Amino acid sequence: MRIWRPKAKPGSGPGDELPGPSAEAVAASPPDETRQAPEEPGGGRGGRLLRLAGWLAAITAAAVVAVWTVVETGPPTEAELLEQAGLSGRDRLLIGVKDDTPGIAIRKPDGGYEGFDIEIALMIAADLGFRKSEVEFLSIETEDRARMTARNVAGQHVKVDLVVATFSVTPERLKDPAIGFSAPYLETQQSVITRKGHPAITSLSQLRGKPVCTLGASTSEPPVRLAGAEVTPKNRISDCVAGLKDEQYEAVTTDTALMAGFVQNEPDLLEHHDIGLEASEQWAVNAGTNQALRTLVNLSLHRSVTDPQDRRWEDAYDKFIAPMQASNPAEQIASRVQPPVPEPDVRRWPWERGIPHRKAG
Repeated sequence: MRIWRPKAKPGSGPGDELPGPSAEAVAASPPDETRQAPEEPGGGRGGRLLRLAGWLAAITAAAVVAVWTVVETGPPTEAELLEQAGLSGRDRLLIGVKDDTPGIAIRKPDGGYEGFDIEIALMIAADLGFRKSEVEFLSIETEDRARMTARNVAGQHVKVDLVVATFSVTPERLKDPAIGFSAPYLETQQSVITRKGHPAITSLSQLRGKPVCTLGASTSEPPVRLAGAEVTPKNRISDCVAGLKDEQYEAVTTDTALMAGFVQNEPDLLEHHDIGLEASEQWAVNAGTNQALRTLVNLSLHRSVTDPQDRRWEDAYDKFIAPMQASNPAEQIASRVQPPVPEPDVRRWPWERGIPHRKAG
């Protein structure tokens, strides 16, 4: 049994201690579990409860003010962005893609699509909350990417939610209010392919006066026109390649990653040439005027490039782009590192885990 004694004041000696209760008082005292501790100054137990209640009220009020401030003035959450983008409750996401570029985006005989762009589109769709079965791919031509209109299986023009179709970012396109580019998801460059055995082409100037095919309304058309070639623009790069094999054209020029798959499929007929252009082609997703959706796309790309556990971009590269390199030794098809993506301004609550970042290199 412990005997309660008041503590000596600081600095007091043994002789200054207050005397404890007598032995008789101790013997007559009730057991510990029934004996009450002496009251403390300031209201005792009741005072402590009041002070505790005061602290809890202050903390609660501060929390309410903090939450209200964040809600009223902070950036939107991911759920709010989905609502703003018009995706909440949707069971179908429409994405415009190319359908004639092997390795990048091609429509298979069974009607399905495969390629690097298809994997990137599915990655983004999954982060938006759509399963693979809820994604509908529609074929889109080069000139329709800015308008975001594609064709369905019935041949009808349909407005799509996103365009993931080898769409390069340019200063002119950035000025177009109808185009809402995401951060880039792949970096490549312009090059030339010819029939096998053609003398080496190291510059577009070597194509002066020669019949050359390229994609109309693409970034590849102005440089080859400036070089003095006789340019035939097409809506589909597969039509250019078919004309090249039929000897209608001397060469075909566009993005390296677009043409590498054709060379891979027919290495005995086609050959790739590095023309030494310094400018790079950076492909991005077009979300149009839907700014909330563009932010969500950037959030998906940011997670992909920063989260060490997220290997979806690398897996897509290894599956579709890396195998092309053996058939295209003269050209680096595309950078094997995903372009950096700044973190979008999306609100996270304090208890939400942040995105882990990869180590440099």
